[in-house]
Amino acid sequence: MLHAFGPFVLAGIALLIFIESGVLFPFLPGDSLLVTAAIISSTLGVTPWQVAIVAAIAAIAGDQVGYWIGKRFGRRLFKEDARILTTARLDEAEAFFTKWGGLSLVLGRFVPIVRTYVPLAAGTAQMHYRRFLLFNLIGAISWACGLTVVGVLLGGIPLIAHNIDALMFVIILVSILPIVIGALRRHVARKNRDTSASAPASAERTAREQ
Repeated sequence: MLHAFGPFVLAGIALLIFIESGVLFPFLPGDSLLVTAAIISSTLGVTPWQVAIVAAIAAIAGDQVGYWIGKRFGRRLFKEDARILTTARLDEAEAFFTKWGGLSLVLGRFVPIVRTYVPLAAGTAQMHYRRFLLFNLIGAISWACGLTVVGVLLGGIPLIAHNIDALMFVIILVSILPIVIGALRRHVARKNRDTSASAPASAERTAREQ
């Protein structure tokens, strides 16, 4: 994908990150895109710092759009049976935002899917814009620069530089791990609640039968 952008590689990176961050389409390779771009930056005709700057600006701009969408429309865009804009995803983002507050805009930036919906949750919760902007800047810059630095460091290791495809899958797996763990924990908690709720009913039914 990066090579296919040709001379417009920086514009392509910016577009993908902007869409992932602000247009409520979370299924784009943000993390792996940045790391890979930093590793092969010399073959793309760009420098790592250009990648980092463009990524940070795109992430900041995307989060602004997400915030104002949330502030203007709130939960009205989401439906339980939707393919992408499901109420379940928004519920998760709102829970994450409630737990971490402004810091969620920094932490959430490093978690796929969550980073798409947390700015929306901040807007829906009517978070003060100046406070949102501060944490948005910290999160976007630390994410863009941090992953670019990771890419530069990994690019200096010949084994990794020659196996970028494998590295990409590892990055994706690691980045979605928190989501998988969270889903498993919710599943176990739901199962425990169902078991607890069914126990009294079962006991009552047994007592009636006796």
